[in-house]
Amino acid sequence: MAAIMKRGQFQRCLSSCRTGLTVTAQQPSRSISWTMPTTRKQLHASASALCNDFAAKAPLDTLLVHFSTTHQLSAREHGLQVLAPFLGRTFTGRSGLQEYFSLLQQYLTYENMTFDEWVIDEEACKVCVRGKARFQWIEGAAAGESWDEQFVYMLDFDDEAKVTDYQVWADSGAAYLARTGQLNDMRETSEKKD
Repeated sequence: MAAIMKRGQFQRCLSSCRTGLTVTAQQPSRSISWTMPTTRKQLHASASALCNDFAAKAPLDTLLVHFSTTHQLSAREHGLQVLAPFLGRTFTGRSGLQEYFSLLQQYLTYENMTFDEWVIDEEACKVCVRGKARFQWIEGAAAGESWDEQFVYMLDFDDEAKVTDYQVWADSGAAYLARTGQLNDMRETSEKKD
């Protein structure tokens, strides 16, 4: 049975729609609540905040603030799992996100990270963005090998503009060659051929 809103409630609802707030209509014996759709501006602001914190190497707790507390979470960096420990598997839940970001911190560092070319789908609550940075492998015998890379994030959001699914497409080949200590050798061989 549908709740009937009085004229004043309807005006508050319209006003709330313009500001993106949660609206609650009340009848003497019940209330109905719904959340207005996330706007393009909110999606861009949320995605930018996460990207800026990641670029600034913010602590794990700061990164996790950008993720939903009401939906199942996932992170996946596409590529073959044998190439690097953080590739090719889906990390689920808050503990999975902690593991994924901890692996990145364990094996990689980066500098000069920037983001551009934003694509925002308001209906699907998705943001795709291109990133650029200089990465360096920091673990094991191959520590110190570095490369310039472009990568793509695809972020899905809940109705509160918090990330639910975090996907990355990056240069897994360069990460693998750096991990195995072959990247600099490959560069030198390539430069000799040119």
